Amino acid sequence: MHTHIVHAHPEPASYNGALTRVAETTLENQGATVTTSDLHGSGFDPVESAQHYADRVQSDRFAPLAEQRHAWHADSLPEDILKEIGHLERADLVILQFPLWWHGPPAILKGWMDRVFVSGGLYTSRMRYGTGYFKGRRALVSVTTGAPRAAFGPASRGGDFETMLWPVQYSLHYMGFSVLPPFISYGVQGHGYSYEDQSSLEERLRGNLAAWSSHLTYLGDVEPLCFPDWPDWNEDGSATG
Repeated sequence: MHTHIVHAHPEPASYNGALTRVAETTLENQGATVTTSDLHGSGFDPVESAQHYADRVQSDRFAPLAEQRHAWHADSLPEDILKEIGHLERADLVILQFPLWWHGPPAILKGWMDRVFVSGGLYTSRMRYGTGYFKGRRALVSVTTGAPRAAFGPASRGGDFETMLWPVQYSLHYMGFSVLPPFISYGVQGHGYSYEDQSSLEERLRGNLAAWSSHLTYLGDVEPLCFPDWPDWNEDGSATG
């Protein structure tokens, strides 16, 4: 089994960094191979732009999806994108590791999706969802937040994680992945825990790292999330029900 981790945090010593290192160690101890894309560490450019395409299909205007399709078929995709696609093609499991920023993923992770999920190559009009490129592979979101668990849920102060993570997880479903329920690390900065001193915070976060390791050990027992698929839609994309 091979796992690829897409790590999206600018600070190696962050709690996100600790979660990635625990994932690497846990999975390797199970006999798996692991690769990691450290998006900040590698200087990944998240902005899709004309400068990435030397062999342009349209020189007078930049149409991102048209250039992606052309580059895929002309075998002229940028080297950084080819490298990322290679990691995904090799992986049985993909983990996205990131902090919740402004109720969603950091811009660098969204940009990674914009550039790496190549139109005409990794998806087409019919090669999506249950017939997606990565059908048979699993994906998992691991996300951190500074606020406590109690602050999250429908109508709660922090927002509803099911809603905030929907764009990322639905996009993974769009690409054909079976998406496992997210692993959420709450209160990583101790916000909202006025009673919690530093030693208690560190003990709680160590316990969360242990829970993450245990979660990864038993992923085979986890049922994927349920999303609508081709049988659930009419020809125009509306729901059959």
